[in-house]
Amino acid sequence: MAPSLFVLFGVFLNLLFAVPPTFAEGPERARDMGIIFEGKTGRYNAITDVNGVTVGHATVVSADTGPNAARTGVTVVFPGGSGTDERYPAATHVLNGNGEMTGTVWVAESGFLEGPVVLTNTHSVGTAHQALIAWGQRRFPGTEAYSLPVVAETWDGFLNDINGFHVTSAHVEAAIQAAASGPVAEGNVGGGTGMVAYRFKGGIGTASRVTDGTGYTVGVLVQANYGRREDLIISGVPVGRMITDRMPARGIDRQRREGSIVAVVATDSPLLPHQLQRLARRVPLALGKLGSVATNSSGDLFVAFSTALPDLKKGVERWRAVPNDALDPLFTAVIQATEEAVLNAMIAAKTMTGRDGNTVYALPHERLRKLLKP
Repeated sequence: MAPSLFVLFGVFLNLLFAVPPTFAEGPERARDMGIIFEGKTGRYNAITDVNGVTVGHATVVSADTGPNAARTGVTVVFPGGSGTDERYPAATHVLNGNGEMTGTVWVAESGFLEGPVVLTNTHSVGTAHQALIAWGQRRFPGTEAYSLPVVAETWDGFLNDINGFHVTSAHVEAAIQAAASGPVAEGNVGGGTGMVAYRFKGGIGTASRVTDGTGYTVGVLVQANYGRREDLIISGVPVGRMITDRMPARGIDRQRREGSIVAVVATDSPLLPHQLQRLARRVPLALGKLGSVATNSSGDLFVAFSTALPDLKKGVERWRAVPNDALDPLFTAVIQATEEAVLNAMIAAKTMTGRDGNTVYALPHERLRKLLKP
């Protein structure tokens, strides 16, 4: 059933009267801070540099800062845009499993991703799951695609009234309708709206790399909501041990969890599902460079897909794949893009005040610049 006019009108009012919970704090991407990264980026330095990939956000922010404050949302990543029900070669990987990513059993069994990857908060997985199925059945009637969608979560309950179930099917549909190629909004947007990274403000971040020689593109999008402050390392500098103030204010004792991170890896390189899993397993190497130890309470969940489809001829799938001996540039690209995507999320994120007046501060840009100076 399509969302009612009442629901859509409610979403409109929510966005219209929302009090912006952020304030500008300087440049919006990590490279603008002078952070040096290795590798060649795509045009937008985003997951959308992989041809066909689109990203959409729906941000849910209410005007209040009381116990019912909404600071949440939905992010959707389509492998081939919302106009196709193609299956894409895919695989998943779990570093630490204190989290949820639906549909992974079928991805592992079939070797394919059927539909988009949806990111939201922990208690809105069910809503997003149901809304995506309903949209898929309307968009592609008669197809079995979208029956087992991939929906992943991280916990935003420090800033968001997570038990208020503020994400609705209308927000999921809004994110789907907003999905587009080109530059991707980062920081306090979509599923990353209420997220915290290394106890600074976190959120959505993305980056890309173009491999040398082959020219294949790898893009990564993260929903960063993980990490202990003292562990944060940027360009080899122990930033988390040098910036010990600006810790989340009020109620922090109720948030002893260290959070989670979800990463979506996309490539136009022709790969077999088991090779895509090898790409997904490289994401943790980037997190390690940033200081993550994948704590017990963290859900570190990753999915990788390829937009290079096998050919179907006379009932036989004909696959092309990069040989294993040629995978190293792709492994490197995943690590480089993931590291930059996390830092893009943190640099783009702005200080936010949410539920019960709780505040999470942005990573201070000028202080970071000084710490990173040679």
